[in-house]
Amino acid sequence: MTILFTTDHEWLRIEGDVATIGVTDYAQSQLGDVVFVELPKVGRSLKKAEAAAVVESVKAASDVYAPISGDVLEVNEALAAEPALVNSDAAGKAWFFKLKIKDKGELDGLMDEAAYAKHTA
Repeated sequence: MTILFTTDHEWLRIEGDVATIGVTDYAQSQLGDVVFVELPKVGRSLKKAEAAAVVESVKAASDVYAPISGDVLEVNEALAAEPALVNSDAAGKAWFFKLKIKDKGELDGLMDEAAYAKHTA
């Protein structure tokens, strides 16, 4: 399993040809209290950098972008019922969706944990 990060503050957990995607703890701290999450439909084909989901907080609404191209395999229905999970467990239970990876070459432009820590410092 590999964990990578985007400059837009999404994380990807790569397991084989599936990427689980969520927002980073840094992103949730900037958003404030999350009150609503809109997830993509299962089966939707996403292109890299395309808006895939929406997260709304008491401060603002923000898009969650597809960090790589792929087809949505699964969404985290628990977030619809309990959007505050994003604040309490951004890197764990609050994953947004899973993608079947189309092009592993797109992973090359993403950051590892150390590079992401520098990016947010």
